[in-house]
Amino acid sequence: MSAGFFQVPRPVNEPVLQYLPGSPERQQLQQMLRQLKQQQWDIPMFIGGREIRTGHLQAIHPPHEIHHTLGFYHKGNTTHIEQAITAALAAKKQWEHFGWEDRLAIFLKAAELLTGPYRALINAATMLCQSKNVFQAEIDAACELGDFWRFNAYFAWEIYQQQPISVQGVWNRTEQRPLEGFVVAITPFNFTSIAGNLPSAPAMMGNTVVWKPANTQIYSAWVIMQVLREAGLPDGVINLIYTDGAETAKICFAHPDFAGIHFTGSTAVFQSMWRTIGANISTYKSYPRIVGETGGKDFVVAHASADPLALVTALSRGAFEYQGQKCSAASRAYIPSNLWPRVKLLLQEQVNSFAIGSPEDFRNFFNAVIDQAAYDKLVGYIERAKADGIEVVTGGTSDRSVGYFIAPTILRVDDPHYVTMCEELFGPILTIFVYDENRYEEVLTLVDRTSPYGLTGSVFAQDRAAIRLATEQLRHAAGNFYINDKPTGAIVAQQPFGGSRASGTNDKAGSAINLLRWVSPRAIKETFVPPRDYRYPFMEA
Repeated sequence: MSAGFFQVPRPVNEPVLQYLPGSPERQQLQQMLRQLKQQQWDIPMFIGGREIRTGHLQAIHPPHEIHHTLGFYHKGNTTHIEQAITAALAAKKQWEHFGWEDRLAIFLKAAELLTGPYRALINAATMLCQSKNVFQAEIDAACELGDFWRFNAYFAWEIYQQQPISVQGVWNRTEQRPLEGFVVAITPFNFTSIAGNLPSAPAMMGNTVVWKPANTQIYSAWVIMQVLREAGLPDGVINLIYTDGAETAKICFAHPDFAGIHFTGSTAVFQSMWRTIGANISTYKSYPRIVGETGGKDFVVAHASADPLALVTALSRGAFEYQGQKCSAASRAYIPSNLWPRVKLLLQEQVNSFAIGSPEDFRNFFNAVIDQAAYDKLVGYIERAKADGIEVVTGGTSDRSVGYFIAPTILRVDDPHYVTMCEELFGPILTIFVYDENRYEEVLTLVDRTSPYGLTGSVFAQDRAAIRLATEQLRHAAGNFYINDKPTGAIVAQQPFGGSRASGTNDKAGSAINLLRWVSPRAIKETFVPPRDYRYPFMEA
Protein backbone atom coordinates (compact mmCIF):
# COMPACT_ATOMS: atom_id res chain seq x y z
CA MET A 1 0.00 0.00 0.00
CA SER A 2 1.27 3.47 -0.82
CA ALA A 3 2.21 5.68 2.12
CA GLY A 4 2.14 9.00 0.35
CA PHE A 5 0.19 11.08 -2.14
CA PHE A 6 2.44 10.61 -5.12
CA GLN A 7 2.60 13.07 -7.98
CA VAL A 8 3.23 11.96 -11.56
CA PRO A 9 6.01 13.98 -13.22
CA ARG A 10 4.58 16.81 -15.30
CA PRO A 11 5.16 15.78 -18.94
CA VAL A 12 6.36 17.81 -21.88
CA ASN A 13 6.04 16.84 -25.52
CA GLU A 14 8.99 14.78 -26.74
CA PRO A 15 11.38 16.96 -28.80
CA VAL A 16 11.44 16.01 -32.48
CA LEU A 17 14.93 15.15 -33.67
CA GLN A 18 15.87 16.58 -37.07
CA TYR A 19 18.23 13.88 -38.45
CA LEU A 20 20.48 16.40 -40.12
CA PRO A 21 23.46 15.07 -42.13
CA GLY A 22 26.24 14.08 -39.74
CA SER A 23 24.01 14.11 -36.64
CA PRO A 24 24.29 11.21 -34.15
CA GLU A 25 20.60 10.32 -34.52
CA ARG A 26 20.93 10.09 -38.30
CA GLN A 27 23.96 7.81 -38.06
CA GLN A 28 22.26 5.57 -35.48
CA LEU A 29 19.10 5.29 -37.55
CA GLN A 30 20.94 4.54 -40.79
CA GLN A 31 22.91 1.84 -39.01
CA MET A 32 19.68 0.36 -37.64
CA LEU A 33 18.07 0.36 -41.09
CA ARG A 34 21.05 -1.52 -42.51
CA GLN A 35 20.93 -3.97 -39.63
CA LEU A 36 17.23 -4.72 -40.06
CA LYS A 37 17.61 -5.18 -43.82
CA GLN A 38 20.20 -7.88 -43.12
CA GLN A 39 17.87 -9.82 -40.81
CA GLN A 40 14.62 -11.71 -41.08
CA TRP A 41 12.57 -11.54 -37.92
CA ASP A 42 10.49 -14.46 -36.68
CA ILE A 43 7.55 -12.72 -34.99
CA PRO A 44 5.35 -14.69 -32.58
CA MET A 45 2.07 -13.74 -30.99
CA PHE A 46 2.27 -12.91 -27.29
CA ILE A 47 -0.49 -14.37 -25.10
CA GLY A 48 -0.44 -14.59 -21.32
CA GLY A 49 3.29 -13.92 -21.23
CA ARG A 50 4.12 -16.65 -23.74
CA GLU A 51 5.46 -16.31 -27.27
CA ILE A 52 3.14 -18.33 -29.51
CA ARG A 53 4.47 -19.71 -32.81
CA THR A 54 1.96 -21.49 -35.02
CA GLY A 55 4.20 -22.27 -37.99
CA HIS A 56 1.61 -20.62 -40.26
CA LEU A 57 4.07 -18.03 -41.52
CA GLN A 58 3.18 -14.85 -43.36
CA ALA A 59 5.92 -12.79 -45.01
CA ILE A 60 6.43 -9.09 -44.31
CA HIS A 61 7.65 -6.94 -47.22
CA PRO A 62 8.43 -3.21 -47.28
CA PRO A 63 5.74 -1.49 -49.41
CA HIS A 64 8.50 0.36 -51.27
CA GLU A 65 10.58 -2.79 -51.88
CA ILE A 66 8.14 -5.63 -52.30
CA HIS A 67 10.76 -8.20 -53.33
CA HIS A 68 12.61 -7.90 -50.01
CA THR A 69 11.50 -9.87 -46.95
CA LEU A 70 11.84 -8.30 -43.51
CA GLY A 71 10.62 -11.38 -41.71
CA PHE A 72 7.62 -13.56 -41.00
CA TYR A 73 4.81 -13.46 -38.46
CA HIS A 74 2.94 -16.46 -37.09
CA LYS A 75 -0.69 -16.18 -38.11
CA GLY A 76 -3.21 -17.21 -35.48
CA ASN A 77 -6.69 -18.72 -35.57
CA THR A 78 -9.84 -18.74 -33.49
CA THR A 79 -8.13 -20.81 -30.78
CA HIS A 80 -5.67 -17.99 -30.17
CA ILE A 81 -8.44 -15.41 -29.88
CA GLU A 82 -10.02 -17.50 -27.15
CA GLN A 83 -6.65 -18.00 -25.47
CA ALA A 84 -6.06 -14.23 -25.47
CA ILE A 85 -9.45 -13.60 -23.85
CA THR A 86 -8.76 -16.26 -21.21
CA ALA A 87 -5.31 -14.77 -20.50
CA ALA A 88 -6.73 -11.25 -20.21
CA LEU A 89 -9.42 -12.37 -17.76
CA ALA A 90 -6.91 -14.42 -15.74
CA ALA A 91 -4.62 -11.40 -15.37
CA LYS A 92 -7.41 -8.99 -14.54
CA LYS A 93 -7.71 -9.40 -10.77
CA GLN A 94 -4.02 -8.90 -10.07
CA TRP A 95 -3.72 -5.98 -12.51
CA GLU A 96 -6.87 -4.31 -11.22
CA HIS A 97 -5.43 -4.32 -7.71
CA PHE A 98 -2.00 -3.10 -8.72
CA GLY A 99 -1.29 0.25 -7.09
CA TRP A 100 -2.08 3.00 -9.59
CA GLU A 101 1.42 4.38 -9.15
CA ASP A 102 2.91 1.01 -10.11
CA ARG A 103 0.71 0.77 -13.19
CA LEU A 104 1.61 4.25 -14.35
CA ALA A 105 5.31 3.72 -13.61
CA ILE A 106 5.38 0.90 -16.17
CA PHE A 107 4.21 3.20 -18.95
CA LEU A 108 6.43 6.06 -17.86
CA LYS A 109 9.38 3.66 -18.06
CA ALA A 110 8.16 2.46 -21.45
CA ALA A 111 8.20 6.06 -22.69
CA GLU A 112 11.80 6.48 -21.56
CA LEU A 113 12.81 3.23 -23.24
CA LEU A 114 10.99 4.08 -26.45
CA THR A 115 12.43 7.58 -26.83
CA GLY A 116 15.86 6.47 -25.62
CA PRO A 117 17.44 3.09 -26.39
CA TYR A 118 14.56 1.92 -28.63
CA ARG A 119 14.21 5.14 -30.64
CA ALA A 120 16.26 4.05 -33.66
CA LEU A 121 14.60 0.63 -33.67
CA ILE A 122 10.98 1.82 -33.52
CA ASN A 123 11.64 4.46 -36.18
CA ALA A 124 13.48 2.07 -38.47
CA ALA A 125 10.78 -0.59 -38.10
CA THR A 126 8.09 1.97 -38.94
CA MET A 127 10.02 3.29 -41.93
CA LEU A 128 10.51 -0.19 -43.36
CA CYS A 129 7.19 -1.91 -42.70
CA GLN A 130 4.93 1.12 -43.24
CA SER A 131 7.03 3.08 -45.76
CA LYS A 132 7.34 6.30 -43.76
CA ASN A 133 10.07 8.85 -44.31
CA VAL A 134 12.34 9.61 -41.37
CA PHE A 135 10.43 12.68 -40.21
CA GLN A 136 7.03 11.01 -40.40
CA ALA A 137 8.38 8.03 -38.45
CA GLU A 138 10.01 10.26 -35.83
CA ILE A 139 6.90 12.34 -35.09
CA ASP A 140 4.75 9.21 -34.98
CA ALA A 141 6.56 6.17 -33.62
CA ALA A 142 8.95 7.83 -31.18
CA CYS A 143 7.49 11.21 -30.25
CA GLU A 144 3.73 10.69 -30.31
CA LEU A 145 3.73 7.27 -28.68
CA GLY A 146 6.12 8.55 -26.00
CA ASP A 147 3.75 11.50 -25.51
CA PHE A 148 0.74 9.21 -25.22
CA TRP A 149 2.39 7.19 -22.45
CA ARG A 150 3.68 10.18 -20.49
CA PHE A 151 0.63 12.42 -20.80
CA ASN A 152 -1.88 9.60 -20.25
CA ALA A 153 -0.10 8.73 -17.01
CA TYR A 154 -0.43 12.36 -15.95
CA PHE A 155 -4.08 12.53 -17.02
CA ALA A 156 -4.81 9.34 -15.08
CA TRP A 157 -3.28 10.88 -11.96
CA GLU A 158 -5.44 13.97 -12.44
CA ILE A 159 -8.55 11.80 -12.83
CA TYR A 160 -7.78 9.90 -9.62
CA GLN A 161 -7.42 13.23 -7.78
CA GLN A 162 -10.92 14.39 -8.69
CA GLN A 163 -12.95 13.81 -5.56
CA PRO A 164 -16.40 14.97 -4.37
CA ILE A 165 -17.03 17.37 -1.52
CA SER A 166 -17.75 16.08 1.97
CA VAL A 167 -19.79 17.67 4.76
CA GLN A 168 -19.25 17.35 8.50
CA GLY A 169 -19.58 13.79 9.69
CA VAL A 170 -19.36 12.28 6.19
CA TRP A 171 -16.44 11.31 3.99
CA ASN A 172 -17.34 11.06 0.29
CA ARG A 173 -14.93 9.38 -2.09
CA THR A 174 -14.86 8.40 -5.76
CA GLU A 175 -13.11 5.27 -6.92
CA GLN A 176 -12.28 4.94 -10.64
CA ARG A 177 -12.76 1.24 -11.21
CA PRO A 178 -11.55 -0.48 -14.39
CA LEU A 179 -14.29 -1.95 -16.54
CA GLU A 180 -15.68 -5.36 -15.64
CA GLY A 181 -14.31 -7.74 -18.26
CA PHE A 182 -11.73 -7.40 -21.03
CA VAL A 183 -11.15 -4.69 -23.64
CA VAL A 184 -10.41 -5.30 -27.34
CA ALA A 185 -8.02 -3.02 -29.22
CA ILE A 186 -8.08 -3.19 -33.02
CA THR A 187 -5.42 -0.93 -34.46
CA PRO A 188 -4.53 0.48 -37.92
CA PHE A 189 -1.39 0.37 -40.06
CA ASN A 190 -0.83 4.07 -40.54
CA PHE A 191 0.30 5.24 -37.10
CA THR A 192 2.58 3.22 -34.86
CA SER A 193 1.59 5.59 -32.04
CA ILE A 194 -2.10 4.74 -32.43
CA ALA A 195 -1.23 1.05 -32.47
CA GLY A 196 0.56 1.49 -29.15
CA ASN A 197 -1.98 3.81 -27.55
CA LEU A 198 -5.18 1.90 -28.24
CA PRO A 199 -4.29 -1.13 -26.06
CA SER A 200 -2.24 0.81 -23.50
CA ALA A 201 -4.76 3.54 -22.63
CA PRO A 202 -7.30 1.03 -21.22
CA ALA A 203 -4.48 -0.97 -19.62
CA MET A 204 -3.18 2.12 -17.86
CA MET A 205 -6.57 2.46 -16.14
CA GLY A 206 -6.46 -1.12 -14.85
CA ASN A 207 -8.04 -3.05 -17.73
CA THR A 208 -6.65 -6.10 -19.50
CA VAL A 209 -6.62 -6.16 -23.27
CA VAL A 210 -6.75 -8.31 -26.40
CA TRP A 211 -4.76 -6.44 -29.08
CA LYS A 212 -5.17 -7.21 -32.78
CA PRO A 213 -2.95 -4.96 -34.96
CA ALA A 214 -3.21 -4.50 -38.73
CA ASN A 215 -1.23 -7.19 -40.55
CA THR A 216 0.79 -4.48 -42.31
CA GLN A 217 1.94 -3.04 -38.96
CA ILE A 218 2.91 -6.22 -37.12
CA TYR A 219 6.64 -5.58 -37.61
CA SER A 220 6.60 -2.35 -35.56
CA ALA A 221 3.87 -3.68 -33.23
CA TRP A 222 6.32 -6.35 -32.10
CA VAL A 223 8.81 -3.62 -31.13
CA ILE A 224 6.10 -1.97 -29.01
CA MET A 225 5.51 -5.27 -27.24
CA GLN A 226 9.25 -5.65 -26.59
CA VAL A 227 9.30 -2.18 -25.01
CA LEU A 228 6.30 -2.95 -22.77
CA ARG A 229 7.79 -6.24 -21.66
CA GLU A 230 11.09 -4.58 -20.76
CA ALA A 231 9.17 -1.88 -18.89
CA GLY A 232 7.70 -4.58 -16.63
CA LEU A 233 4.16 -5.04 -17.93
CA PRO A 234 2.77 -8.17 -16.22
CA ASP A 235 1.84 -11.22 -18.26
CA GLY A 236 -1.67 -11.22 -19.69
CA VAL A 237 -2.32 -7.48 -19.37
CA ILE A 238 -1.91 -6.88 -23.12
CA ASN A 239 -2.19 -9.94 -25.36
CA LEU A 240 -0.97 -9.52 -28.95
CA ILE A 241 -2.60 -11.69 -31.62
CA TYR A 242 -2.38 -11.88 -35.42
CA THR A 243 -5.79 -13.21 -36.31
CA ASP A 244 -8.50 -12.49 -38.85
CA GLY A 245 -10.25 -9.23 -37.98
CA ALA A 246 -13.78 -10.47 -38.56
CA GLU A 247 -13.17 -13.64 -36.55
CA THR A 248 -11.59 -11.65 -33.74
CA ALA A 249 -14.59 -9.34 -33.53
CA LYS A 250 -17.09 -12.21 -33.76
CA ILE A 251 -15.56 -14.17 -30.87
CA CYS A 252 -14.83 -11.18 -28.64
CA PHE A 253 -18.24 -9.59 -29.16
CA ALA A 254 -20.02 -12.83 -28.31
CA HIS A 255 -18.25 -13.17 -24.94
CA PRO A 256 -20.23 -12.18 -21.82
CA ASP A 257 -17.13 -10.51 -20.34
CA PHE A 258 -16.60 -8.19 -23.32
CA ALA A 259 -16.28 -4.73 -21.76
CA GLY A 260 -15.19 -2.40 -24.53
CA ILE A 261 -13.63 -1.82 -27.94
CA HIS A 262 -10.88 0.71 -28.73
CA PHE A 263 -10.81 0.96 -32.51
CA THR A 264 -9.28 2.92 -35.34
CA GLY A 265 -10.21 1.88 -38.87
CA SER A 266 -12.91 2.18 -41.48
CA THR A 267 -16.39 3.58 -40.87
CA ALA A 268 -18.03 0.52 -42.44
CA VAL A 269 -16.19 -1.87 -40.10
CA PHE A 270 -16.95 0.25 -37.03
CA GLN A 271 -20.64 0.48 -37.89
CA SER A 272 -20.73 -3.29 -38.38
CA MET A 273 -19.13 -3.74 -34.97
CA TRP A 274 -21.67 -1.42 -33.37
CA ARG A 275 -24.54 -3.40 -34.90
CA THR A 276 -23.09 -6.69 -33.65
CA ILE A 277 -22.54 -5.33 -30.14
CA GLY A 278 -26.08 -3.97 -30.12
CA ALA A 279 -27.51 -7.30 -31.19
CA ASN A 280 -25.56 -9.04 -28.41
CA ILE A 281 -26.30 -6.48 -25.71
CA SER A 282 -28.29 -8.85 -23.49
CA THR A 283 -25.29 -11.21 -23.46
CA TYR A 284 -22.94 -8.86 -21.61
CA LYS A 285 -22.47 -8.32 -17.90
CA SER A 286 -22.38 -4.56 -18.48
CA TYR A 287 -22.88 -2.12 -21.34
CA PRO A 288 -19.64 -2.16 -23.35
CA ARG A 289 -17.72 1.04 -24.07
CA ILE A 290 -17.54 1.62 -27.83
CA VAL A 291 -14.72 4.01 -28.71
CA GLY A 292 -13.73 4.49 -32.32
CA GLU A 293 -12.03 6.87 -34.73
CA THR A 294 -12.93 5.87 -38.24
CA GLY A 295 -11.89 8.23 -41.01
CA GLY A 296 -12.58 11.47 -42.77
CA LYS A 297 -12.96 13.44 -45.96
CA ASP A 298 -10.93 16.31 -44.67
CA PHE A 299 -11.18 19.74 -46.22
CA VAL A 300 -9.20 22.90 -46.79
CA VAL A 301 -11.30 25.95 -47.64
CA ALA A 302 -9.59 29.17 -48.69
CA HIS A 303 -11.05 32.67 -48.62
CA ALA A 304 -10.19 35.27 -51.25
CA SER A 305 -7.87 36.92 -48.70
CA ALA A 306 -5.77 33.78 -48.09
CA ASP A 307 -1.97 33.82 -48.40
CA PRO A 308 -1.35 31.70 -51.55
CA LEU A 309 2.07 30.36 -50.52
CA ALA A 310 0.91 29.36 -47.03
CA LEU A 311 -2.16 27.71 -48.56
CA VAL A 312 -0.11 25.75 -51.11
CA THR A 313 2.39 24.57 -48.51
CA ALA A 314 -0.45 23.37 -46.30
CA LEU A 315 -1.98 21.48 -49.23
CA SER A 316 1.36 19.95 -50.25
CA ARG A 317 2.06 18.73 -46.73
CA GLY A 318 -1.50 18.10 -45.61
CA ALA A 319 -2.45 16.04 -48.66
CA PHE A 320 0.79 14.21 -49.41
CA GLU A 321 2.80 13.63 -46.24
CA TYR A 322 2.79 9.89 -45.65
CA GLN A 323 1.21 9.51 -49.09
CA GLY A 324 -2.10 10.86 -47.82
CA GLN A 325 -2.57 7.77 -45.64
CA LYS A 326 -3.74 9.75 -42.65
CA CYS A 327 -7.35 9.91 -41.56
CA SER A 328 -6.72 13.65 -41.19
CA ALA A 329 -5.13 14.16 -44.63
CA ALA A 330 -6.38 17.01 -46.82
CA SER A 331 -8.46 15.27 -49.45
CA ARG A 332 -10.71 18.05 -50.82
CA ALA A 333 -9.96 21.75 -51.24
CA TYR A 334 -12.09 24.76 -52.13
CA ILE A 335 -10.06 27.51 -53.78
CA PRO A 336 -11.46 30.95 -54.72
CA SER A 337 -11.25 31.97 -58.37
CA ASN A 338 -9.02 34.97 -57.68
CA LEU A 339 -6.31 32.75 -56.18
CA TRP A 340 -6.54 29.69 -58.41
CA PRO A 341 -4.12 30.68 -61.21
CA ARG A 342 -1.35 31.45 -58.68
CA VAL A 343 -2.19 28.48 -56.47
CA LYS A 344 -2.16 26.10 -59.43
CA LEU A 345 1.32 27.16 -60.53
CA LEU A 346 2.70 26.98 -57.00
CA LEU A 347 1.14 23.56 -56.39
CA GLN A 348 2.60 22.18 -59.59
CA GLU A 349 5.99 23.60 -58.68
CA GLN A 350 5.98 22.21 -55.14
CA VAL A 351 4.47 18.79 -55.81
CA ASN A 352 6.56 18.15 -58.91
CA SER A 353 9.68 18.80 -56.81
CA PHE A 354 8.92 15.91 -54.42
CA ALA A 355 11.67 13.31 -54.32
CA ILE A 356 9.91 9.92 -54.47
CA GLY A 357 11.30 6.54 -53.44
CA SER A 358 12.43 4.44 -50.50
CA PRO A 359 12.40 6.04 -47.02
CA GLU A 360 15.88 4.59 -46.58
CA ASP A 361 17.06 7.47 -48.78
CA PHE A 362 16.53 10.43 -46.47
CA ARG A 363 16.21 12.81 -49.42
CA ASN A 364 12.83 11.32 -50.31
CA PHE A 365 9.75 13.21 -49.16
CA PHE A 366 7.24 10.75 -50.62
CA ASN A 367 7.15 6.95 -50.40
CA ALA A 368 4.90 3.99 -51.25
CA VAL A 369 1.29 3.26 -50.33
CA ILE A 370 0.81 0.41 -47.90
CA ASP A 371 -0.14 -2.63 -50.02
CA GLN A 372 -1.55 -4.03 -53.25
CA ALA A 373 -5.18 -3.53 -52.24
CA ALA A 374 -4.62 0.16 -51.49
CA TYR A 375 -2.64 0.59 -54.70
CA ASP A 376 -5.36 -0.99 -56.85
CA LYS A 377 -8.14 1.04 -55.21
CA LEU A 378 -6.34 4.35 -55.63
CA VAL A 379 -5.24 3.71 -59.19
CA GLY A 380 -8.85 2.82 -59.95
CA TYR A 381 -10.03 6.26 -58.77
CA ILE A 382 -7.36 7.99 -60.86
CA GLU A 383 -8.18 6.05 -64.01
CA ARG A 384 -11.88 6.71 -63.51
CA ALA A 385 -11.20 10.43 -63.20
CA LYS A 386 -9.21 10.40 -66.43
CA ALA A 387 -11.99 8.54 -68.20
CA ASP A 388 -14.50 11.10 -66.90
CA GLY A 389 -12.49 13.95 -68.39
CA ILE A 390 -11.38 15.37 -65.03
CA GLU A 391 -8.40 17.73 -65.23
CA VAL A 392 -5.23 16.20 -63.81
CA VAL A 393 -3.32 19.16 -62.42
CA THR A 394 -0.32 17.01 -61.57
CA GLY A 395 0.50 13.33 -61.10
CA GLY A 396 -1.87 10.63 -62.26
CA THR A 397 0.78 7.96 -62.83
CA SER A 398 1.70 4.81 -60.91
CA ASP A 399 4.24 1.97 -60.91
CA ARG A 400 4.39 -1.22 -58.83
CA SER A 401 7.41 -2.92 -60.38
CA VAL A 402 9.53 -2.18 -57.30
CA GLY A 403 6.98 -1.00 -54.76
CA TYR A 404 3.46 0.41 -54.53
CA PHE A 405 4.24 3.88 -55.88
CA ILE A 406 1.52 6.29 -56.93
CA ALA A 407 2.53 9.79 -57.95
CA PRO A 408 1.02 12.55 -55.80
CA THR A 409 -2.08 13.44 -57.79
CA ILE A 410 -4.16 16.62 -57.89
CA LEU A 411 -7.51 16.67 -59.69
CA ARG A 412 -9.62 19.74 -60.46
CA VAL A 413 -13.35 19.22 -60.81
CA ASP A 414 -16.23 21.38 -61.98
CA ASP A 415 -18.73 19.32 -59.99
CA PRO A 416 -18.21 19.77 -56.21
CA HIS A 417 -20.02 16.47 -55.69
CA TYR A 418 -17.75 14.42 -57.95
CA VAL A 419 -16.85 11.08 -56.35
CA THR A 420 -13.32 12.07 -55.32
CA MET A 421 -14.72 15.12 -53.50
CA CYS A 422 -17.05 12.94 -51.44
CA GLU A 423 -15.57 9.51 -50.78
CA GLU A 424 -12.64 8.80 -48.45
CA LEU A 425 -9.73 7.63 -50.63
CA PHE A 426 -6.92 7.28 -48.07
CA GLY A 427 -4.10 7.97 -50.45
CA PRO A 428 -2.20 10.64 -52.37
CA ILE A 429 -5.14 12.16 -54.26
CA LEU A 430 -6.25 15.75 -53.65
CA THR A 431 -9.34 17.06 -55.43
CA ILE A 432 -9.89 20.80 -55.89
CA PHE A 433 -13.07 22.72 -56.62
CA VAL A 434 -12.57 26.31 -57.78
CA TYR A 435 -15.44 28.55 -56.64
CA ASP A 436 -16.52 32.09 -57.42
CA GLU A 437 -14.60 34.25 -54.96
CA ASN A 438 -17.79 36.20 -54.16
CA ARG A 439 -19.65 33.10 -52.98
CA TYR A 440 -17.61 32.25 -49.90
CA GLU A 441 -20.56 31.82 -47.56
CA GLU A 442 -22.26 29.46 -50.02
CA VAL A 443 -19.12 27.36 -50.33
CA LEU A 444 -18.95 26.99 -46.55
CA THR A 445 -22.42 25.43 -46.67
CA LEU A 446 -21.18 23.16 -49.45
CA VAL A 447 -18.16 22.09 -47.38
CA ASP A 448 -20.39 21.28 -44.42
CA ARG A 449 -22.89 19.19 -46.38
CA THR A 450 -20.72 17.35 -48.90
CA SER A 451 -19.32 14.60 -46.69
CA PRO A 452 -20.77 12.42 -43.92
CA TYR A 453 -17.50 12.74 -42.02
CA GLY A 454 -16.48 15.28 -39.41
CA LEU A 455 -12.84 14.71 -38.56
CA THR A 456 -10.48 17.55 -39.56
CA GLY A 457 -10.59 20.69 -41.65
CA SER A 458 -8.79 23.97 -42.29
CA VAL A 459 -9.70 27.52 -43.22
CA PHE A 460 -7.18 29.91 -44.80
CA ALA A 461 -7.89 33.63 -44.67
CA GLN A 462 -6.33 36.92 -43.65
CA ASP A 463 -9.78 38.50 -43.25
CA ARG A 464 -10.79 37.89 -39.64
CA ALA A 465 -14.48 38.08 -40.44
CA ALA A 466 -14.01 35.23 -42.93
CA ILE A 467 -12.26 33.15 -40.26
CA ARG A 468 -15.04 33.87 -37.80
CA LEU A 469 -17.73 32.90 -40.30
CA ALA A 470 -16.01 29.60 -41.17
CA THR A 471 -15.45 28.78 -37.51
CA GLU A 472 -19.17 29.18 -36.80
CA GLN A 473 -20.57 27.65 -39.97
CA LEU A 474 -18.26 24.60 -39.86
CA ARG A 475 -18.78 23.98 -36.14
CA HIS A 476 -19.81 20.34 -36.64
CA ALA A 477 -17.81 19.65 -39.81
CA ALA A 478 -14.54 18.91 -37.99
CA GLY A 479 -13.58 17.73 -34.52
CA ASN A 480 -10.12 19.19 -35.14
CA PHE A 481 -10.35 22.57 -36.86
CA TYR A 482 -7.30 24.49 -38.05
CA ILE A 483 -6.96 28.18 -38.89
CA ASN A 484 -4.22 28.99 -41.41
CA ASP A 485 -2.62 25.57 -40.98
CA LYS A 486 -2.81 22.13 -42.55
CA PRO A 487 -5.46 19.74 -41.15
CA THR A 488 -2.87 17.14 -40.03
CA GLY A 489 -0.32 16.89 -37.25
CA ALA A 490 -2.34 16.94 -34.01
CA ILE A 491 -0.05 16.79 -30.98
CA VAL A 492 -0.88 14.93 -27.78
CA ALA A 493 -2.24 17.28 -25.09
CA GLN A 494 -2.13 20.23 -27.51
CA GLN A 495 -4.80 19.22 -30.03
CA PRO A 496 -6.69 16.21 -28.59
CA PHE A 497 -7.71 14.19 -31.63
CA GLY A 498 -11.06 12.91 -32.82
CA GLY A 499 -14.12 13.76 -34.88
CA SER A 500 -17.82 13.09 -34.88
CA ARG A 501 -20.47 12.35 -37.50
CA ALA A 502 -19.21 9.32 -39.48
CA SER A 503 -15.67 9.92 -38.17
CA GLY A 504 -16.20 8.27 -34.82
CA THR A 505 -17.14 8.82 -31.20
CA ASN A 506 -14.84 11.85 -30.68
CA ASP A 507 -13.37 10.52 -27.45
CA LYS A 508 -10.24 12.61 -28.04
CA ALA A 509 -7.08 10.54 -27.92
CA GLY A 510 -4.37 12.56 -26.25
CA SER A 511 -6.59 13.86 -23.46
CA ALA A 512 -8.20 12.76 -20.20
CA ILE A 513 -11.51 12.42 -22.07
CA ASN A 514 -10.33 9.17 -23.63
CA LEU A 515 -9.12 7.68 -20.36
CA LEU A 516 -12.49 8.34 -18.71
CA ARG A 517 -14.05 5.87 -21.14
CA TRP A 518 -12.00 3.05 -19.58
CA VAL A 519 -13.18 3.44 -16.00
CA SER A 520 -16.46 2.90 -14.17
CA PRO A 521 -16.68 5.29 -11.20
CA ARG A 522 -17.92 4.16 -7.80
CA ALA A 523 -19.16 6.73 -5.29
CA ILE A 524 -18.43 5.80 -1.67
CA LYS A 525 -20.11 7.52 1.26
CA GLU A 526 -18.90 6.84 4.78
CA THR A 527 -20.96 8.18 7.68
CA PHE A 528 -18.98 8.38 10.90
CA VAL A 529 -21.86 8.59 13.38
CA PRO A 530 -24.99 7.16 11.72
CA PRO A 531 -28.52 8.07 13.03
CA ARG A 532 -30.13 5.68 15.46
CA ASP A 533 -33.76 6.74 15.06
CA TYR A 534 -35.83 6.89 11.91
CA ARG A 535 -37.73 10.02 13.02
CA TYR A 536 -36.99 13.42 11.42
CA PRO A 537 -37.40 16.79 13.21
CA PHE A 538 -40.38 17.77 11.02
CA MET A 539 -42.35 14.92 12.57
CA GLU A 540 -42.50 16.55 16.00
CA ALA A 541 -46.00 17.56 17.25
